Amino acid sequence: MVIKKLTLHNFRNYENESFSFSEGLNVLTGRNAQGKTNCAEAVFYLCTGASLRIRHEKQLIRRGQDFAYVSAEALSRYGTVRLEAKIYENRRELFVNGNKLARAVDLLGNMNSVFFSPGELRLVQDGPDERRRFLDISISQTSREYCTSLNRYRKILDQRNNLLKLRDGSAVLETLPVWDEQFARYAACIVKKRREYLAQLSPLASEAHAHLTDGAETLALGTDGNYPADEQGIYEKILREITSSRERDMRLGFTSVGPHRDDIRIAIDGADARGFASQGQARTAALSMKLAETELFRRSSGEAPVLILDDVMSELDLPRRKKLLDRVKGLQCILTCTHAERVLYGTESNRIRIQNGRILP
Repeated sequence: MVIKKLTLHNFRNYENESFSFSEGLNVLTGRNAQGKTNCAEAVFYLCTGASLRIRHEKQLIRRGQDFAYVSAEALSRYGTVRLEAKIYENRRELFVNGNKLARAVDLLGNMNSVFFSPGELRLVQDGPDERRRFLDISISQTSREYCTSLNRYRKILDQRNNLLKLRDGSAVLETLPVWDEQFARYAACIVKKRREYLAQLSPLASEAHAHLTDGAETLALGTDGNYPADEQGIYEKILREITSSRERDMRLGFTSVGPHRDDIRIAIDGADARGFASQGQARTAALSMKLAETELFRRSSGEAPVLILDDVMSELDLPRRKKLLDRVKGLQCILTCTHAERVLYGTESNRIRIQNGRILP
């Protein structure tokens, strides 16, 4: 997968700009707060329909404007694909090859990307929400079944939590079984897909981590949930747990069991990285997971995703910068930095200089 052209209109701090990307390394350079990350964010948005930086899509619209427009032309092994997004204050419209999508899930898989920034330290150091979000975004790009199950699970979870807040206990207990059966069915699909994904991701992340650290440390990933091997067994276990927790959930006012409470185990040299990893170790572990995600996408879809590295070089020492540059050879990579000459060490690249939301000659 290769992005050839990206067009931004009223997106973040851009008025009207078009970017032309090469197949290899593309470097967006310029001072801080000029729009480099905004360009990278636009690519990720067109791939996933989501932003890693904002809660409300109206924040993507340039100040003082009514809407934003983003489009990309990409070349895949199946031919050329054109992705478009029109973003309004309270809604959006998504298009693939000029056809308006009825469901946002249909955007997934047309163009895959992996995004890494210094903020990805949250993946290792923060709570389980960040690690579940990593899994959900990554798996959804290659499995629409997972994305559909996840969306339906979340809706049922919201309905169940709203029900648990009602004061009429008898009515709650009478209604819960209807929701709980559906809850367990979609939860089983989510758990199974996550476990399969982590089983493939862990050895790839371990290998990438060994490359970046010269074998000085070992990285291992795993799930913290204790579930049966097959999806039916997972369903039955979750249904038993959700049934037995009904009265407790009514006292708490929320659902206390299910995959929305699960976590990923991240271990460096056998120790829990969440509690013991230094800033440098956490950064390298998170980067290794992203590089592994990139390779996993290539194996599952038959072509590599677009790798977006936002200001990552400033956070790495010289040996790891060089190893990372070696690692991304053969990929289309969009890298942002303030001073290209300080981090590329003569590596051939397509350099694009940005100032105040404009491309400079």
